[in-house]
Amino acid sequence: MASASASRSDGGVGKMRNAAVLMVGDNQSLIVDIRKALAVIKGIAVDLEKDNQSERVRELEKVVLELLVKSEECAHLSSAIQSVADNYKGCPPGEELTDFKKLLDDEVKKIKATSSSLPQNHTLYRQFKEAVWNVHHAGQSMPGEEEEDIVMTSTQSNILNVTCPLSGKPVTELAEPVRSMDCKHIYEKKAVQHYMKSKGAHPQCPVAGCPKILQAGRVLCDPLLPVEIDELHLISKQNAQPAMVEDFTEL
Repeated sequence: MASASASRSDGGVGKMRNAAVLMVGDNQSLIVDIRKALAVIKGIAVDLEKDNQSERVRELEKVVLELLVKSEECAHLSSAIQSVADNYKGCPPGEELTDFKKLLDDEVKKIKATSSSLPQNHTLYRQFKEAVWNVHHAGQSMPGEEEEDIVMTSTQSNILNVTCPLSGKPVTELAEPVRSMDCKHIYEKKAVQHYMKSKGAHPQCPVAGCPKILQAGRVLCDPLLPVEIDELHLISKQNAQPAMVEDFTEL
């Protein structure tokens, strides 16, 4: 009897984790759509600024901030879902059914309490502001920011490592990029699979100084990764343009 109860409990845990994977995937897809929308909005704002339609640009700026708030909420929910799924041990016999809504709400509150990020400080918002500013003031510091801040904004991305620590290739040139869900570092898929097999049961992340252990089921190409790599590629191209102009000037 106890064995049957344990079997049902294990089955419930498995179903819970499968459901969590699907829910997190849906959430990530929504975040991807928001990121794509932000890129489109930035392009529209630049065109409007060229036509000196500053009022409409300010309206789009408000939309950007609202979307970044929603994106952050989706990210918090994904983290909460994953945390609840990882810690769920099943419903003990004779006890009331688990209140998953309460578990999720409590986990989201904890995550929000430890997060101090503001949409105005988000990299994508600063890139939006910089793109609009550069329409008429390219090369000049934005009001309230030093030149170093401008450079930092133009080179920022959400990707932690710009080269694969195993293959040495730039992240933007990887054939099959994957990311560890635990430490967020990125690798070439075949290279990291070979690395994990060669290191035994507990392979440590190959990025210098990273203490996280790699798990085969948690090293994957999440929905957001291709979008972030595209953003990094775009940032790299934008940063290369001033250098090209300088070279032509010297000639």
